[in-house]
Amino acid sequence: MQGQTQHALFNNRWYQPGRNGVLRALWHVCNSFLLMSFFPGNAWRRGLLRLFGAKIGQGVVIKPLVNVKYPWKLSIGEHPWLGEGVWIDNLGKVSIGSNCCISQGALLLCGNHNYHKPSSDLMVGDITLENGVWIGAKAVVCPGVTCNSHAVLSAGSIATANLDAYKIYSGNPAVAVRERIIEA
Repeated sequence: MQGQTQHALFNNRWYQPGRNGVLRALWHVCNSFLLMSFFPGNAWRRGLLRLFGAKIGQGVVIKPLVNVKYPWKLSIGEHPWLGEGVWIDNLGKVSIGSNCCISQGALLLCGNHNYHKPSSDLMVGDITLENGVWIGAKAVVCPGVTCNSHAVLSAGSIATANLDAYKIYSGNPAVAVRERIIEA
């Protein structure tokens, strides 16, 4: 006989998002009213994220409506682009390398729930985007995934496993469809 879900058993008290509750609350206000706003500009967005503990390199482009759950768990290299509506749901650490492109509406998702357990326990995995990675519009990178150097996840695709370097991935779940060749 199959078991049943019992959400009343759910308990994620083990999870520690970091920082005290007051700082987390202040960040949620700043994220909601500033970072996720339509106000133009990159420098003040970079400054706001740094103020709350993110490690941000030079030349980072952050478009309007970007949503970051916990900036103190975010590291971004040199000269990447974060498009409109990108959501970095970083319950775990997210590392974005240099010269990456995260297109409009993409989701970096560090948390999920264990559907094998009746209580749907929280599971958390870090995400790493190495240098030159391109995440297409509305694509999803799932918990624990590493996108190796210059991998491409095409629009609307879902990465549930690591992406190999210089490969283009498509689909749900994403599979390698061809090599990425960058002309000199």
